Amino acid sequence: MNQDSLAKRLRRRDEKALEETIRSYTPLVATIIYNVSNGTLSKEDIEEVTSDVFLTLWNNTDKIIPEKLKGYLCCIAKTRALNKLSASKNGKVISLEDYRNGEDLEDDFSITDETEKKELNQHLHAIIDALGEPDRTILIRYYYYYQSTPQIASLMQLNVETVKTKLKRTREKIKARLTEGGYLL
Repeated sequence: MNQDSLAKRLRRRDEKALEETIRSYTPLVATIIYNVSNGTLSKEDIEEVTSDVFLTLWNNTDKIIPEKLKGYLCCIAKTRALNKLSASKNGKVISLEDYRNGEDLEDDFSITDETEKKELNQHLHAIIDALGEPDRTILIRYYYYYQSTPQIASLMQLNVETVKTKLKRTREKIKARLTEGGYLL
């Protein structure tokens, strides 16, 4: 399966491409949801959030960047899992039908807050993109794919302590660069 051609087909609203995407990426999406929730979501909740991820993808095919399909799915999965956890903690559970109809949780949306978050996010991505290897890969595996330090060490054939040290130093570098950029942490 070629991620680029699959993404291009999704952008053309090809339903077969959606089926292929679901078949290929469901294990990854479900794993991210499980890891984000630290195993607190039920199997049914994980299935519901997984379905919501692919519904979100289908409803936003115009936003897909072909070479970033996998990353886009991972981001959606993380966000949807956090939303599910937040809704559960607040005692508010929104049905999928209500969500589709635009009935959302209270809207604390602020243009200023969103703009600041977007700028910080762009700055953070630039810093991460500039990191050398293996620091960049370790950071992405830990924070975006929610892999544990032993998993990362095993996959990258590194010592667990080396992974922990590299993570700590990378966080310090990122914090310093964000502070230099004028962000208060």
